[in-house]
Amino acid sequence: MYNAAGQINKDQLVQHFAPLVKRIAYHLMARLPSSVQVDDLIQNGMMGLLDAINRFESGMGAQFETYAAQRIRGAMLDGLRENDWLPRSLRRDFRRIELAIAQLEQEYGRAPGENELASALDMTLAEYQKMLQDARGHQLISFEDMVDDGDEDFLERHLSDDASDPSKILEDENLRQLLVQSIELLPEREKLMMALYYEQDLNLREIGDVMGVTESRVCQLHSQAVARIRARIFGEAGLMKKAKRNG
Repeated sequence: MYNAAGQINKDQLVQHFAPLVKRIAYHLMARLPSSVQVDDLIQNGMMGLLDAINRFESGMGAQFETYAAQRIRGAMLDGLRENDWLPRSLRRDFRRIELAIAQLEQEYGRAPGENELASALDMTLAEYQKMLQDARGHQLISFEDMVDDGDEDFLERHLSDDASDPSKILEDENLRQLLVQSIELLPEREKLMMALYYEQDLNLREIGDVMGVTESRVCQLHSQAVARIRARIFGEAGLMKKAKRNG
C-alpha cells in the first residue's frame, strides 16, 4: 500500500479497510434502535478511518488495523452522541437501573435478580424488561464512555504519545482490570451472552439460537449486563477518585 516513493497510498488504504468500517457499523447496529441509520454510522466510520490513516503517517506502525478499528468505532460513537439519538428519559431510566443494581449489590452482597430489580424500581417484571428493551443502544461499552467528558480516548492518550503520564496509564490499566472483573462477576447467563457477542462475534439472533431464547430477550440480557458493569465500574471509579483526592 505504498507508492514508488515509499509513501503511504491513502486511496488503497481506504479501499482495503472500507469493509472493516461496514463490519463495525453493522455490529453496532445490533444494539441500536431502528431510528439509527447504518449509512450514518458508515459515513462517520469512514471519517474515523481517514483520521486513522492521517495519524498512521506519524508512526503507528504494525498496530494500524487495531488503531483504525478504535478510531472508526470512536467516530461512530461520537456521531451518535452529537445527534443525541437517545431520549433523555431513556438515559434517566437506564441510570435508575444502574443505581438500583449498585444499591442492591451493596445490600445483598451479590448480583440482584430481575424480580428484585423490578421491585426496587416499583414496577412489574414486564415493565422492567420493557425498560431494558427500550434502553437498547445505551449500552455501548467503550473506554470513551468511562472517562470524564471532554477527555481523549485511551489509544489517543497513550499509543500515540511517547510522553504519557505513567500515573494516567496506571489508572487506565486499573480500569481495564475492573472491566474484566466486572464481567467475571456477571450471572452465568449474562456472562455467556457477553462472551458470545464480544468474543465469538455472534449477532443477537445467533445468540438467541444458542441460548434458546428470543432475540428481544438477548437484547434485554445485554442491557442488564451492561447496566451491572457500568454500575460497578462507575462506583469503583468514584471511590478511586475520592481516595485520590483524600490522599
